[in-house]
Parts: sequence; C-alpha cells; structure tokens
Amino acid sequence: MGFLIGLIVVFASIVIGYTMHHGDLRLLWQPNELVIIIGAGIGSAIVGNHYTSLIKTVKAFKYLFKGKPYNKKDYLELLLFSFNTFKLMKTKGMLEVESHIENPAESELFQQAPAFKKEPFALSFMADNLRLITMGLDNPHEFEDIVEKEVDLYKEGSDVPGDIIVTLGDALPALGIVAAVLGVIITMKSIMEPPDVLGSLIAAALVGTFIGVLFAYGVFGPIGHFLHKYAYYKVKYINCAKSGFISFLNGNPPIVVVEFMRKNIPADMRPSFEELDTYINENSMK
Repeated sequence: MGFLIGLIVVFASIVIGYTMHHGDLRLLWQPNELVIIIGAGIGSAIVGNHYTSLIKTVKAFKYLFKGKPYNKKDYLELLLFSFNTFKLMKTKGMLEVESHIENPAESELFQQAPAFKKEPFALSFMADNLRLITMGLDNPHEFEDIVEKEVDLYKEGSDVPGDIIVTLGDALPALGIVAAVLGVIITMKSIMEPPDVLGSLIAAALVGTFIGVLFAYGVFGPIGHFLHKYAYYKVKYINCAKSGFISFLNGNPPIVVVEFMRKNIPADMRPSFEELDTYINENSMK
C-alpha cells in the first residue's frame, strides 16, 4: 500500500506542479522516449546479471506490497520455538529433537513458528544447525564461524534484487540523455521547419532527460532502497536465531538464551521482557 501511495504522490506532485505552470501534458507523453530509456535499461540489466538473479528480482517485486517480512508476533513465535527446543535438549538430551529435525513439517516444535513457512531458508537454517549440534558440534566459536559464513551468503543473495534495481536506476539518467540526443538528431533533420514545429521536437527531446531522471530518483531508486531494507529485515531474523544457538552453546539456560535473542530484534518489533515472559508462560510446552 505504501508503495502505491508513494508512486501516486510522486507523479501527482509533478503533474500538478507542471500544470500550475500552464504546461501542456501532451508534451510529456512520449512513448518512444520511454521505449528507449526503459528498454535499454532492462537490456543492460539482462547483460549484467545471470538469469537466476533476474528471476529473483522479478519475484521480489511482490515484496513492495508486503511491508516488512516479519512482525513482532513472528519474533515472539521464534523465541517460543527456541525456548521449547533448547529446554527439550537441556532436560531430555540432544537426541530428543532428532525426530523434529528430520520432519519439521510435521513437528510440533516447528509448527510453533509459522513464519518458517514464509521463508524456506529460515526453516532449513534452524533444522540444519540443530542437526549440527546433535551431531556433536558444541564449540560456540567453531559454530559461529560456520554459521557466519552461511548468513553472509544469505545476505548476499537477499541483496541481489535491490542491487540490480539500484544499478538500473543509476543508469537511467544517462539513458535519458541518450534518448534526448536521439531527439536532437531528429530535430536537426527538421531544422528548416517552422518555429512551432521545431519547438515541439526540442521539447520532445528534452522529455527523454526528464523521464530518465524521474524514473531513476522517483521510482527505481526508492524501489531498490526498499528491497535492500526488506533484505536487511530478513537477515535480522536469521541473526536473531543465530544468537540463540551461540548463547545455548555457551551454556546458558533457555530463558537466558531467548533474552539474548530478544536483544537482537530490531527495536520497532522487539517485545518487552514482560511481553516475552508472559508469552512463554502461556504457550511453552509442558
């Protein structure tokens, strides 16, 4: 919703301001300039990126209508899942969680965090690293080294759509100049035409620069920034889970583990200590 409202504000502000100066809106409608600028921009993105990255970028546009990938409830459920899992491992032994790890879709533990279904990587991250611990990896420093590399790779992959869109946005002003130069070439061919005809041709050529700058800083730049922020919040969720593993391997009890995790949650989604305590008391497995 915010994405659509933002676009409406951008274009409405330009149209209203332009018409207040008695501008002719028909002069701004230059589909040939759009074809040159947007088409060349998309083509350059295709040249510079692997098709899997392009597909990921196209799919990422759905995030524009979703806001943030996780909310406070998702984090509370992650903390509850971690508390119950680590409590089970502390009280009944590591092997007690093996059945949950092997079949997370049917696991009572994993069903406590429905957000795992939204992000397959989060599910595999939790299951795989729990498996590592049950296999005997109990050194927190070694574990952190391994997991840090995994998180870094996940961050790189999550940033790809934003990187592509930002690069595309950066190219649009220059492509707008290309379109404008082509318009000037056409204008020079018609140099003997009357002034009113020449004026229209020059105006049409300048629209190319206008479109390039507008779409760079009013559309694609903000979209790229949004996708980067979306990726940032996805990685924050994984880092929160990672902090729980490390705290557990350092020998902390489950209630302390989830407090470590809580402090790694972004401030705008972080539950208070009282909220977390109440939620765990009401929903923890007996």
